[in-house]
Amino acid sequence: MGLARAIVARADESWPLADLAAEFGLSPSAFQRRFTSLVGLSPKALQDAARLGRLKSALKAGSTVTDAILEAGFGSTSRVYGEAPRDLGMTLSAYRDGAPGETIHWAARQTRLGWLAMAATARGVCFAQFGDSADSLRAELGREFPKAAILASEADVPLDAWIDALEAHLSRSAPAPDLPLDLRGTAFQMRVWRFLQGIPLGETRSYADVAAGIGAPKATRAVGTACGANRVAVLVPCHRVLRGDGALGGYRWGLERKRALLATERATRP
Repeated sequence: MGLARAIVARADESWPLADLAAEFGLSPSAFQRRFTSLVGLSPKALQDAARLGRLKSALKAGSTVTDAILEAGFGSTSRVYGEAPRDLGMTLSAYRDGAPGETIHWAARQTRLGWLAMAATARGVCFAQFGDSADSLRAELGREFPKAAILASEADVPLDAWIDALEAHLSRSAPAPDLPLDLRGTAFQMRVWRFLQGIPLGETRSYADVAAGIGAPKATRAVGTACGANRVAVLVPCHRVLRGDGALGGYRWGLERKRALLATERATRP
């Protein structure tokens, strides 16, 4: 859609909904519904996501926080601090610099599904992934937060109890733990991940169901991409999303793990 590409390319410009709707002879509400059904995001959400992408790129390129905010098209620092930290999962300056000064505790366990590592900031779990070894998972965590202080979990840090609770869920069919999360993603990804958290234990949804559930019925493929970008396994249950024909579809950590997770959850469904 040419208009969507223009909004992304010129995210720093003003795009009043009333003006856009008038160009197509529609009311603002009718235009927004039609745009959202085609693109998967409202015009404002699309612009915000494009700006956030520019902001992340500028921060990683070394721009100061103020310069990055202005380069991204937010216009002022006050306009970005209400939204961006929520999507970045940490302060803007911390993200720009690879999370210096950020303390992240981590722990790894062998589970019946292989090695699982979990890491958390003061806000909550920011990383939960399966892998071949504790060392490979620690390396992956370091790539995600290259300048953070990454520390092994200690007895007085809640993370140790959290990963034990998750391991109990995986290994002994205990209830899935309800833990605080510190997620990072685009506006669209956050909508998908929040929807996934609302899928009841033991149930599944298709990618099309998720797209419809977040008000973006044409965005089935984008939903699949968002599921693949999830960094917090099980707690953000992307394994509960299947293809429309009931096939497993994809899973970042392997289809055998996805099949095992679904079997465990069906067995423990209330």
